[in-house]
Amino acid sequence: MKDAVPGPAYRIQTKRLVIRCWNPGDALLLHKAIQDSVQHLLPWMPWAHQEPVSLHERIQLLRHFRANFDQDKDWIYGIFDPEERNVLGGTGFHKRVGPQALEIGYWIHQHHVQKGYATEAVEALTHVGFQVNKLQRLEIHCAPENHASAAIPEKLGYTYEGTLRSRLPTEQGTMRDTMIWSVLPDEWAPASPALPLQAYDAAGRKIFDTQAQKNHP
Repeated sequence: MKDAVPGPAYRIQTKRLVIRCWNPGDALLLHKAIQDSVQHLLPWMPWAHQEPVSLHERIQLLRHFRANFDQDKDWIYGIFDPEERNVLGGTGFHKRVGPQALEIGYWIHQHHVQKGYATEAVEALTHVGFQVNKLQRLEIHCAPENHASAAIPEKLGYTYEGTLRSRLPTEQGTMRDTMIWSVLPDEWAPASPALPLQAYDAAGRKIFDTQAQKNHP
């Protein structure tokens, strides 16, 4: 791993998931996943209110995601099954919470909820955020009514910092509250479970492996 560049991680593999940057060739898989899940996503994801969009628009969106990823502007990942035949959801790192910090966002296909995929993806990104991106803080934001989403940072040992009142606009023209959860590097290392994962750079070179870290502390 000594020859690998220091990130970002383009591909992350866990026991059940492949989490990787989107490519335009994923448009059909993503198109189907969102079509299947749009009613499930509408209450929580503002972008879901732009649906339906055409396949051409979806391709253009993924081109935009990939361009931002390559330019270190935003790191948006797809969550796939191990064979990469199905989109199970999406996640990502977002630069909107200050220096040396990122926000983790996530959504899951409605047919794959309650399987622990979101928790596994967030746990993987937390490892990568601290070990590869060398961050000093990670945050998760969610609506107080989104109990399933709020349960994930709580389960993973994030600290609930508070609820910002009337923080974000809704599609109905009102404002909604936002819960803020965070974790710092020294809080994560001793508390995090031993999730087996490997992270790879843009050239497919391994840049992080939890098992190697466990064997060589």
